[in-house]
Amino acid sequence: MPELRNLIIVLGDQLDLDAAAFDGFDAGVDAVWMAEVDEESTHVWSSKPRTALFLSAMRHFALALQAAGRTLHYTRLDTPRSEASLQAQLAADILRLRPERLVMTAPGDWHVLQALQAVAAASGLPLEIREDRHFFCSVREFAAHARGRKSLRMEFFYREQRKRHRVLMNGDAPTGGQWNFDVDNREAFGAAGPGDLPARASFAPDAVTREVIALVNNRFASHPGRLDSFAWPVTRTQALQSLQTFVKERLPLFGRYQDAMWPGDPWLYHAHLSAALNLKLLNPREVVAASEAAYLEGRVPLASAEGFIRQILGWREYVRGIYWTRMPGYLERNALGAREDLPAWYWTGATDMDCLRDALAQTLTHGYANHIQRLMVTGLYALMLGVDPKQVHAWYLAVYVDAVEWVELPNTLGMSQYADGGEMGSKPYIATGKYIQRMSPHCKGCRYDPAQRSGDTACPFTTLYWDFLMRHEAALARNPRMALQVKNVARLNDEQKRAVHERAAAIRCGKVGAAAGASVEVDAAHGFARHA
Repeated sequence: MPELRNLIIVLGDQLDLDAAAFDGFDAGVDAVWMAEVDEESTHVWSSKPRTALFLSAMRHFALALQAAGRTLHYTRLDTPRSEASLQAQLAADILRLRPERLVMTAPGDWHVLQALQAVAAASGLPLEIREDRHFFCSVREFAAHARGRKSLRMEFFYREQRKRHRVLMNGDAPTGGQWNFDVDNREAFGAAGPGDLPARASFAPDAVTREVIALVNNRFASHPGRLDSFAWPVTRTQALQSLQTFVKERLPLFGRYQDAMWPGDPWLYHAHLSAALNLKLLNPREVVAASEAAYLEGRVPLASAEGFIRQILGWREYVRGIYWTRMPGYLERNALGAREDLPAWYWTGATDMDCLRDALAQTLTHGYANHIQRLMVTGLYALMLGVDPKQVHAWYLAVYVDAVEWVELPNTLGMSQYADGGEMGSKPYIATGKYIQRMSPHCKGCRYDPAQRSGDTACPFTTLYWDFLMRHEAALARNPRMALQVKNVARLNDEQKRAVHERAAAIRCGKVGAAAGASVEVDAAHGFARHA
């Protein structure tokens, strides 16, 4: 066997044949290393859709590597004597393969980086970490942007990115005369509903994916979620087809309805591209370019194109910068002192609140919920309930197919749970059940009334909203964006406040919200989740 010069490490979210790790690759002396390990599905209680997507995409990428003539050392979960963790598998394979050097593209997970650096050091091998070219902004560039600022705000970062990369620009001015069309992008569907929606870009499982589905159903049988409707893109070709379908069929109305919800329909006018982007099957530059081209060609209104591009060029890049310039301490942030356990029914969907039941059901079925469901339904409830933000983080990382820690952690801990005290967003996003009533018809058939803050029929969202304001009144009063909401607490007399506190206590102890008859299944799931 010829000597091995470079062992190229490829992680499950680095599925790009043009990644920096492959620069200078010589098939005569270099080889690629990939591994499936149990720990990636058990360090959080990873749902079946999430695990299946990663494994299927990895196995398809392995085939692409082999077709490109790149020597590959690939360990499958069902390989005899495979190791349980990434670092253990790499250490074992270093002893077997005896490379001179390890090379990889920068990983997206801080803890994975530390683990692989430790393996390299213990093996006495140099580890070359190359820039991840999948982003518009490097970590160093974001750090330079953040340096010296009293506060970070995505809007200012986003404007810098627009100027730097010449996206939707007319000279030095933004196309259309304004940077942000958010006020045009907050419509609900109305009583008639969304009407005839274009079909989601879906892909029937091929032989590779069917094999993965069988493996996941067997090996991770106790994990949450289902795989009978699995249809995510798992190859570069499928990801490009998904992009083309979105731009043509959904992007024109994406902006107008990006905050709307409708029971039983998870897809609506959203892109469903985040998983392909985060696996690196799509490059954000081609996603932004396709969206901008659709506007310039008159196929998409400016508000929709700008709203979507802001998510990719602005928010996604901003979140990554926050993660890599604030870790590892960011994970420990808990500015509101939240200590409650995540309700067990988050893992099963067994709740009698219609909006939460719908969001959780589609999450467990598809590994997907749109951004407003994550922020203003599942996230909002956990925030106002006072759930330990690390438990909320573990749940989001476990259940969504697009969840990679660099993007999930800041979105959950910072934006959704306000655990960073306002570094990600300038205020906690809290609302009564009236917000959900305005953006969806969920409240029509629900047993709870969003107009009531106390009493047996009071919507838990409304109760917890007032309880949240009272519990954090002093701190929130110092936030200019929360001042008006906090002043409303003064309208309540002592009896009304007592009624809110009593109702909130009943919600926290599980007397309100959990569906009847689900306690055995839910308790078992919750025990597993807390143990994990």
